[in-house]
Amino acid sequence: VTYCFSMKYGTSFIEQVSVSHLRPLLGGVDNSSPTNSNTSNGDADSNRQSVSECKVWRNPLNLFRGAEYNRYMWVTGREPLTYYDMNLSAQDHQTFFTCDSDHLRPADAIMQKAWRERNPQARISAAHQSLELEDCATASILLAEEEATTIVEAEKLFKQALKAGEGCYRRSQQLQHHGAQYEAQHRRDTNVLVYIKRRLAMCSRKLGRTREAVKMLRDLMKEFPLLSMFNIHENLLESLLELQNYADVQAVLAKYDDISLPKSATICYTAALLKARAVSDKFSPEAASRRGLSTAEMNAVEAIHRAVEFNPHVPKYLLEMKSLILPPEHILKRGDSEAIAYAFFHLQHWKRVEGALNLLHCTWEGTFRMIPYPLEKGHLFYPYPICTETADRELLPMFHEVSVYPKKELPFFILFTAGLCSFTAMLALLTHQFPELMGVFAKAFLSTLFAPLNFIMEKVESILPSSLWHQLTRI
Repeated sequence: VTYCFSMKYGTSFIEQVSVSHLRPLLGGVDNSSPTNSNTSNGDADSNRQSVSECKVWRNPLNLFRGAEYNRYMWVTGREPLTYYDMNLSAQDHQTFFTCDSDHLRPADAIMQKAWRERNPQARISAAHQSLELEDCATASILLAEEEATTIVEAEKLFKQALKAGEGCYRRSQQLQHHGAQYEAQHRRDTNVLVYIKRRLAMCSRKLGRTREAVKMLRDLMKEFPLLSMFNIHENLLESLLELQNYADVQAVLAKYDDISLPKSATICYTAALLKARAVSDKFSPEAASRRGLSTAEMNAVEAIHRAVEFNPHVPKYLLEMKSLILPPEHILKRGDSEAIAYAFFHLQHWKRVEGALNLLHCTWEGTFRMIPYPLEKGHLFYPYPICTETADRELLPMFHEVSVYPKKELPFFILFTAGLCSFTAMLALLTHQFPELMGVFAKAFLSTLFAPLNFIMEKVESILPSSLWHQLTRI
């Protein structure tokens, strides 16, 4: 059989089963492809893209640690942030808010040590000590993030930081071309100023002054167009959706939903929401199955499939099939952490569009038919990275059940075959080791198995006449 199968399909039956079923489940890579230079370059590009997609990013909509994360911990007794997540934030703060010349200014020297301090109370004490020496912008940032217990208090401290930060920025801007040290100091002051203005806009958004937040974010993007690491456009998209200003949302997407720019769940799912909005209020799965999908409905479904392929974890949160938790301070693109961060802020926008969640519910699972082996080959994006589950378990708290994609479910045929082979091997081993005992068990098993048949035969013999039964047995 194996020979005939090999002659017909070019591979043996066992090899075909291994390639078709086991390799995708184990996340293997096809080594049978040609080893020419183009293929090798393509594999290398794919590997580099996979590594970049497993990079952990700062959550552009991260909450305030004192006013939001700590309040959650006080109420529930659960720690919303993991040590790994907070350690990444500490590294970000050291990168954005410090430079090599900080030791020349006593207040900045204190803050340089404060950002490395693990104890929150020690950080807060150091920030107060720095403010006693001079009006230090980074000290006010730390107090706004970690000590302030309300958004109003945080906003007040950020305004204090803004005043100091603008002064430092103007001074370093004039000296930035005088040497590498001044250039690094100006870069640090720029990061501080952008961070403060973005957080002030987020305070306005949280306090209900959404139009003011939109204006602040637009001005910030015009003033610093090259600082894309903060992903300020995602803050702007969320604020515009809150205002239901869908035309401006589309204009922002036209600029950032470009093939040459990195994607995110916010970009993909917001594009899907806008296209779903055009047809969702009149969409009916029964009517669509009878007459087929219109062009607008097909565009909306394709946009949903594109979004689901980029991050397949989001729909379960939007459809409230999984419970939400507070988003982490860092996210992994295409991972569960990004899905939580997106759904936490954007679920209300999907609910506001009539029929959008119904359209999502009817169509999102169709994505997986187009990508049967997502770890090997994608449809519109690179193959789904295999590192997301491990990274998400580090970013998300222990009480959250991490969403895993794709689920490694073995086909029934393989499970049945493996179980049968294991059972046969166990019987053979026991028979070899304990032949007499296994003989007793075998006789007992067979007698039990045939007991109902013997009972039926006895009943038949008692009912039928002996002569008739004799004739039947002869036949």
